[in-house]
Amino acid sequence: MSITTTEFTPVIDEYIDEAYARCGMEALTAYHLRTAIRSLNFLLADWANRGLNRWTIEQGALTLTANDNTYSSAFPENDTIDILSMVIRTNSADVNKQTDTTMNRISRSEYLNIPNKLQTGKPNQFYLDRDTNPVLYVWPTPDDKQTYKIVYDEMKRIDHLDHTTETPDIPFRFYQCLASGLAYQLALKFAPDRVQMLKQEYEEDFKRAADEDRDRASLKILPSRAYTNV
Repeated sequence: MSITTTEFTPVIDEYIDEAYARCGMEALTAYHLRTAIRSLNFLLADWANRGLNRWTIEQGALTLTANDNTYSSAFPENDTIDILSMVIRTNSADVNKQTDTTMNRISRSEYLNIPNKLQTGKPNQFYLDRDTNPVLYVWPTPDDKQTYKIVYDEMKRIDHLDHTTETPDIPFRFYQCLASGLAYQLALKFAPDRVQMLKQEYEEDFKRAADEDRDRASLKILPSRAYTNV
């Protein structure tokens, strides 16, 4: 008789046990647990630097205010890493007239070189200042002729971990990657003789998971319509 289940969802202490086992040791003290949780959070933070983690993408929306081109409170939780794409929506309350138009992303220098940042109209460009507290700038500055709403896909931070009974906020494809990554991090502290072996295993596991975590839609390359200072 075959048994089918998809309920394998390891909690943190299982990752810790597995990682220490790969280092050839056991977690025997409270310090071993604390430093492992700390290493897990550093590891998850590093994943944001390694590429696009698609399970962290969420859709957000914000109604723009007339004559206001700067939105410092657009991301109140300060867990936004980046904006991947954005559209501006008009007539959002009318199912027959609602229209989404792509907004083009521009760089800091391109935004700086816009001669009149207070020029009003329908916004078609945005700049995101990726500071500790992100700030969004749109241009032209929204006019008062109609209500504008922006809808965007943003990449969020992975939830941090505090307790050994928590379940990490990752898809099952990254279970092995998280275990091998934690083993490598702990080897740096407790098993230096296994660092190279565990690092190689981690990098291979991460590459496989990252290669699988991709958008399978066909690639389309379109010309940019970014602002040009003439």
